Amino acid sequence: MKKLKNKKIVFVGMSGGVDSSVSVAILKEQGYDVVGVFIRTWHPDFLPCNEEKERLDAMRVAAFLNIPFLTFDFEDIYKKGVADYMIAEYKAGRTPNPDVMCNKEVKFGAFLKKSLSMGADYVATGHYAISKKYSNDFNLLKGKDSTKDQVYFLWTLKQEQLSKIFFPVGNIKKTEVRKLAKKFKLPVADKKDSQGICFLGAVDLKEFLKHYIKEKGGNVVNTNGEIIGYHDGAVFHTLGERHGFTITKKNPNDGAYYIVSKNIKKNTLVVSQDKNSFQEDKDKKNNSEFYLEIDNLNWINEIPKANKNYQAQIRYHGEFLPCKIELNSKTKAKVIFKKYILADKGQSCVIYDKDVCLGGGIII
Repeated sequence: MKKLKNKKIVFVGMSGGVDSSVSVAILKEQGYDVVGVFIRTWHPDFLPCNEEKERLDAMRVAAFLNIPFLTFDFEDIYKKGVADYMIAEYKAGRTPNPDVMCNKEVKFGAFLKKSLSMGADYVATGHYAISKKYSNDFNLLKGKDSTKDQVYFLWTLKQEQLSKIFFPVGNIKKTEVRKLAKKFKLPVADKKDSQGICFLGAVDLKEFLKHYIKEKGGNVVNTNGEIIGYHDGAVFHTLGERHGFTITKKNPNDGAYYIVSKNIKKNTLVVSQDKNSFQEDKDKKNNSEFYLEIDNLNWINEIPKANKNYQAQIRYHGEFLPCKIELNSKTKAKVIFKKYILADKGQSCVIYDKDVCLGGGIII
């Protein structure tokens, strides 16, 4: 692709939504040579597919803003790196985060690589995150709008990737993004936000998984080991959930029951009305401290220091929990808390130093 003199080329991942569309408009207004890109991914036959409608919306925005429009097909990469990974993790009794893998394998893996090979200087997405350069290094910071912040899904990013990525709406609140969409007169200005799993949309996860994992009924027991209900398969459930299983022995005054432990081999779920009342990993509790072990570590810039106070987030929009980090090796670490934390294996544990995302790992 031919560059204009002193003009940087940015390939923007366009989903057909408001955030990526406003990102295009902002970059164009800033003087970049912008190319819109719609990413095709795998979609199962049994789910309704809105991909062509979303692509049409993205095309309409690109035409309105008078920019080139391309379509990249990453169906195989998404199927293997995101969907197959998610299914395999659930089969093993873990709780993966497909959006983390989608960003790693598709958006900032295949999309970034192909864009750069075609002449792009940078890529951009509509993520609510901030990338800032300090000296020669880049920091990843929480987005300005805490209700939309998506840094939790971006902990796998590395320096070389961040140096090539723009997040144009990261410094803007969602309400302002909507106002900008109207100001730019974008065709999708009034379009509702998409929800659900990356590219798959608002699907019922358990119904999706049941097409690939056979149901196997089992017992729901309380913390004393008494059978009080049943479920359709322990692998479909995550610690902390309070839906999807049936309680048959329940008093009128009982509150909601939470899954506090699960045994995949025995196919049982342990539930309690107090989700912090039961601790299976008693060996991890010492002197009122509790720790989670994480592996597949990625530190974006700064490696955590011993005895320094940090914050950990173990689910999207979850609480920022005070913690300390003890590095065991280049690939494994302990995240130490002052209280018991209910977290499932396979979940992402993301570490922050105030507003800066240091990176994270997978709970084991």
